[in-house]
Amino acid sequence: MSTEITIPDEIITNKIYLIREQKVMLDRDLASLYGVETRVLKQAVRRNEKRFPEDFMFEMTKEELETWRSQFATSNEDKKGLRYAPFCFTEQGVTMLSCVLNSERAIEVNIRIIRVFTKIRKMLTDNLSLKLDIEEIKKKVSNQSKNIELVFQYLDELIDKKDNEKPRTKVGYKKD
Repeated sequence: MSTEITIPDEIITNKIYLIREQKVMLDRDLASLYGVETRVLKQAVRRNEKRFPEDFMFEMTKEELETWRSQFATSNEDKKGLRYAPFCFTEQGVTMLSCVLNSERAIEVNIRIIRVFTKIRKMLTDNLSLKLDIEEIKKKVSNQSKNIELVFQYLDELIDKKDNEKPRTKVGYKKD
């Protein structure tokens, strides 16, 4: 019998970072969500290295760590879990973590995290779709402007042609 874990989406979303052009979560944030120590999580990953290829998990370089720290202006309290370069887990890596940790909590938290990743991906896709639709409308409007311009150009030519014509003889009944 499992008790559902309620973690607000905002908490998970705030723990997703863009590093090396990938959306990732840090080991210490995941450990906190799973209710385990960071060292326990890292130990489990090291014991199962084959399950975590580079596209599932990578270790931050010292330069990346310094850049990350400066970007987020982390406090001393916040740096506690970051004395060493953290492991960064992609969405697939997070999924694999539930297999490695294999606890009821890990599975439930994992489901929440994957749902948030999915929401983010959907929002990005919707946003891209909207941008493409706007571009298509811009092209149509641009083409319409060109067409209207062409119609006015033809009208101007017809008016010029009419002005240059000899007056036509009137046809019809004569008044006496």
